[in-house]
Amino acid sequence: MAGASTADRSEAGGDSRRPVTIAYIAESAGVSVPTVSKVVNGRSGVSDETRARVEELINRFGYRKPPGTRTNVVELVFRELESMWAVEIIRGVERVARERRIGVVVSEFGLHDSTPMTMEDTVGRRPHCVLSVAQLSAAEREQLTAKGIPFVVFDPTSELPDGVPFVGATNWRGGQSATRHLVALGHRRIAMISGPEQVLCCRARLAGYGSALAEAGLAADPDLVVHAPLTREDGYAAARALLTRPDRPTAVFAANDLQALGVYQAARAIGLSVPEDVSVVGFDDLPVAAWVEPPLTTVHQPLTEMAVAATELALALGRGEQTLRTGLEIATTLVVRNSTAPPKD
Repeated sequence: MAGASTADRSEAGGDSRRPVTIAYIAESAGVSVPTVSKVVNGRSGVSDETRARVEELINRFGYRKPPGTRTNVVELVFRELESMWAVEIIRGVERVARERRIGVVVSEFGLHDSTPMTMEDTVGRRPHCVLSVAQLSAAEREQLTAKGIPFVVFDPTSELPDGVPFVGATNWRGGQSATRHLVALGHRRIAMISGPEQVLCCRARLAGYGSALAEAGLAADPDLVVHAPLTREDGYAAARALLTRPDRPTAVFAANDLQALGVYQAARAIGLSVPEDVSVVGFDDLPVAAWVEPPLTTVHQPLTEMAVAATELALALGRGEQTLRTGLEIATTLVVRNSTAPPKD
């Protein structure tokens, strides 16, 4: 039926008064509906010959892409909702949502569920915009772009292409300030429990640690750097290995507060006191940091403020506004409590 005219539609039993559908274009061109969808949305994966044939039929039949109506909802996507800092992010998003009178949908792309949610589900809900925590793959970004749904990546875990909107924190500066604090107290053997090497924020915090050591004229000891997942249990295992060394460090900087709590646990398990025997610094400043004994010195990552900024940026993009910057980094600050002190020696 390729090459059919509008008159041919009537002769073939079709109703020429009805709007042309994507399915009719596909049938006329002898291709699949997804192929026509790719042409309509300007996506790759279609040969030049097929694209030309489909575009010719689109022009001949006067097909118009139906306007996509997005709901008055911002969708907040997590890969994992178990972490304590998810609550701080949700609080920031909801603060903006209340002011703007929009809804919030919280989704978890459960990587281990038998029927995990996917970006297809999110696209199907047609949110006003999407705020994705930690990561958004190239394929997912393409899906959202094809459907005209703006998005922002919150605290990205990997490098993003230029122009992809994101909101993060000054992780390098935070790592530097934590280590400078320990150096100023007189510590010279300062260990770091870093996160996974592939995680962008952990690499930045580790680089800040190394910069502060070099600034103080201290040689970096690779044996004092341990990479571990960002959990209390893994912080405990890493700290136990460090603190049972004959030349153990007098201070430990952990890549997040949960790891730092593991350092507390390991120190007590082998009969050491915080901060008398070992000083500890964390990163994030979760509410629990002020509740533990002794209260934890930590780098305050303004998660709620970051979530507010990310939501405002996503909504602005959803309104079609031109923004001056698509990438924002919110400043971190060191919060000194009672888990750090000068070394005994």
